[in-house]
Amino acid sequence: MMEIRKSAQPNFPSDQSRRNFLADRLRPIDQLQPVLKSLHLAKGWLGRGTLSVLYGPSNVGKSFLAIDLGFKVAVGGHWHGAALADRGRFPGPVVYLACEGGTGFLNRIAALRIERPDEMAKVEKAGDFMLLAEALDLCTGEDADHLADVLSKLPKSPVLIIIDTLARVFGSGDENAARDMGMLVANLDRLRVATGAHVMIIHHSGKDLAQGARGSGSLRAAVDTEIEVTRSGPVITAVAKKQRDMESGASFSYQLRSVILGQDEENEDVTSAVVVPTEAPSKQPPHLKGQALIAMQALDDALKDHGVSKTGEDFPHNRKCVSLHRWRAACDRNSLSPGEGESSKRSAFHKQKTALHDRELIRIVDDFVWKCNE
Repeated sequence: MMEIRKSAQPNFPSDQSRRNFLADRLRPIDQLQPVLKSLHLAKGWLGRGTLSVLYGPSNVGKSFLAIDLGFKVAVGGHWHGAALADRGRFPGPVVYLACEGGTGFLNRIAALRIERPDEMAKVEKAGDFMLLAEALDLCTGEDADHLADVLSKLPKSPVLIIIDTLARVFGSGDENAARDMGMLVANLDRLRVATGAHVMIIHHSGKDLAQGARGSGSLRAAVDTEIEVTRSGPVITAVAKKQRDMESGASFSYQLRSVILGQDEENEDVTSAVVVPTEAPSKQPPHLKGQALIAMQALDDALKDHGVSKTGEDFPHNRKCVSLHRWRAACDRNSLSPGEGESSKRSAFHKQKTALHDRELIRIVDDFVWKCNE
């Protein structure tokens, strides 16, 4: 990692001052020495003061993992086996920008308070986790300058800034335009330089997971780390797909455990969830991409929300089933079809239903469907 990427460029009053600055920065090769001190935020995963993207399909658990990371960085120690930067040597808060709204985030923090009370007390006492639940424009507006100014004046400089999500801070920009994505990256770098923090942005994958994060490839070119999140049934897996200065391929798996927070005005349970480590599936799931992946993840959602146990010799006794109607509705919510018309949606669903059945990944009886590989 070249530390020069972290050097802020001051405002120069004249061309001569700029020339003097650049002349002073020139170094002959005999003055260049290796950097041996620890530079990690999460060893093998994230560097200090660098830029990363955490991406995956909708509803796969990206935000839960990002909150889990931020909380553990604030606590110190380890994160899914990775050593974290020493809080004594590198103190500073985690700043979470919940740009999609703060209600869900507040419930997720409440779940952590219930599940990890000792760690939460430590973080609260130190004031090392901060939330900004506000719409921002970090692409086409001036919010990056304002935010950099606010964060640089905190009593302790942040060590980690998490932005949730890219789509909600892109303003009027076009995610597919390299120029607009370049503007966002420049503003994220502005935050990095002003604070020295690692900046992580949460993003969605495209319809073809093999193509990585959605939108212009200039984002992938700019970041130091890419973490892909995928799901197979209840098990979610994070993989370091790209590392600029570390070895890629690190991975771990986790599940989301439901936590009851209390009851609402109708005496029904209000729940959220926390991340809990788990073993990766012993049998690797079939590689799916594009519409097949969306259809299978929509089936996971439908089974989770509407799954039922069916009786009779034609139905499985060890897993839940869901109606084709419910599955089709979940596919529509996840934009399985590229078109908006009813005919296009019906055709896309039929095609993927048939393909997944032919691959022996699902079974269908009496308009009810279940997964074969669980």
